[in-house]
Amino acid sequence: MPPPIKTEKPKNFGKNLKRLIINLKSYSLPIIIGLVFAIGSTVLAIIGPDKLKGIGNIIKLSDETGTPISLTEVNKIAISLLVIYLLSFLFNFLQNFILSKVTAKISRDYRHALSKKINNLPLKYLDTTSYGDVLSRVTNDVDLLSDTLSNSLSSIITTITTIIGSVIMMLTYSWKLTLLALAVIPVSMVVMGIVIKFSQKFFKAQQDSLGDINGHIEEIYSGHNVIKIYNGGENALEKFDKINKELFSSSFKGNILSGLMHPLSHFFGNIGCVLIIVVGCINSLGNVAVMLPLVIAFVSYYRMFNNQISQVSTISSTLQTTIAASERIFEFLDEENEEDESHKKEKLETVKGNIKFENVNFGYSLEKQILYDLNISVKAGQKVAIVGSTGAGKTTLVNLLMRFYEVNSGKILIDGVDIYSLKRKNVRKLFGMVLQDTWLFEGTIKENIAYGKKNVSDEEIIEVCKSAGIHHLIMSQPKGYDMVITEDSNFSQGEKQLITIARAMLHNAPMLILDEATSSVDTRTEVLIQKAMDKLLKNRTSFIIAHRLSTIVNADMILVMKDGRIVEKGNHADLLELNGVYASLYKSQF
Repeated sequence: MPPPIKTEKPKNFGKNLKRLIINLKSYSLPIIIGLVFAIGSTVLAIIGPDKLKGIGNIIKLSDETGTPISLTEVNKIAISLLVIYLLSFLFNFLQNFILSKVTAKISRDYRHALSKKINNLPLKYLDTTSYGDVLSRVTNDVDLLSDTLSNSLSSIITTITTIIGSVIMMLTYSWKLTLLALAVIPVSMVVMGIVIKFSQKFFKAQQDSLGDINGHIEEIYSGHNVIKIYNGGENALEKFDKINKELFSSSFKGNILSGLMHPLSHFFGNIGCVLIIVVGCINSLGNVAVMLPLVIAFVSYYRMFNNQISQVSTISSTLQTTIAASERIFEFLDEENEEDESHKKEKLETVKGNIKFENVNFGYSLEKQILYDLNISVKAGQKVAIVGSTGAGKTTLVNLLMRFYEVNSGKILIDGVDIYSLKRKNVRKLFGMVLQDTWLFEGTIKENIAYGKKNVSDEEIIEVCKSAGIHHLIMSQPKGYDMVITEDSNFSQGEKQLITIARAMLHNAPMLILDEATSSVDTRTEVLIQKAMDKLLKNRTSFIIAHRLSTIVNADMILVMKDGRIVEKGNHADLLELNGVYASLYKSQF
């Protein structure tokens, strides 16, 4: 039996930030190189203003001595400043280039991880989650993470370096004033920390609402005709407005709280500036000539320092958005995978097609059981039909056979081998499947028919299309088998179904499942599809779910299901003679 599903505990800001940093370790070398360039650029930008003192000293010396200003010395300083600023620009460009490349790779790797995750998720998750929400995580959240991370990395590096550099420069002027300046910071950090704590939940709610709105749009777009027919536009709009208001509310509240960071930082910065000027001026009363220029220079560096502290508010807002996006990505990546089967070595290569259900019970949840004590024995090559009212458990039965879900108890055997002892890929390779809803992707007709099959020749594809009775239709299309199928392609539902039957024929699996394959086509097309399916079913064990009982009268075995149980079993003649549930269903159709 499969192990019980584990649940993940909810993540918070700190944990997600830590996890994001850990994930960046694989990019540590380019990030460090970008960090070095950012530090170099910022240090040079800090040194630049200090170099201007040299020109002031030359002018002061000229005034004191009465000699002309040395233009040679001024030119040297000007050239050195030009070199400093050019190098600062070059380093800044290089760090932006490197970090942009890193974040692009991060985005690429997360998309790859999410795409791989989708292939490893159990069907249960995809059944209970809207496609729009999954799509939003793969596109919107990854894009947002990439964009904000690019800005955050660059800004954090530049801000930290500038803060450290400006503090060092302030210390060279006055350690007392520096301590005074730094004393204001803890108070402002506490206040901004409180704001961050309250605003983070709104940024998370914003991303969740964005996923909900994408899911809703995907639903109403795919069901646009139904909405028009039933005049459901107003209801759809009401639901959209409700989600849109939630998105507006969370976005508005998050941005309002985040917007407080900048003015709060300026407020505390101005308090610090006033204190520095007051204390500096008091200290300079005894020696104005020395202390006043020092205070003025100190204030300029304090302004630089405070500007970067205020930049922290912008970074924190960006960082919150980054963490909110990463949390949704991590939530998806943390979803329980299908059970790892790398340890399973048993294989079924040559299959006869004998299938047995032994005391199988199943429920999608522990509270609600769907199938009860199923016992079925199917011989190789038999054609088995499954009938019953909607919700009886017909599709669930074949989903268990394909291992889309795992049984709660009991066994399903193929040629005497428990399918749970086999890898899912091995089990699914044994079946071909034709569904009620035809699935064709954007690609050539040839690629659609050969989907999942490698090294297939054109002759093999043409042969199965002739058997399916669709070769003439394909050859009448522009470019024939090389015609690209798109949403605008003019194929009827029946013609699409014949293409999927040709795909199943080419797959040539020893067993087949047909799930309502003719329920959505007209009677004439049904005859064509039935002929194609008769060729497909020849000498293969097959399970056919059907509502049109006329299509399964020649089945070797008919299973009649009701409320998750098999209530009748036998061929068409035997079940009519029994005059039970099947006979009632059959007579109601004719």
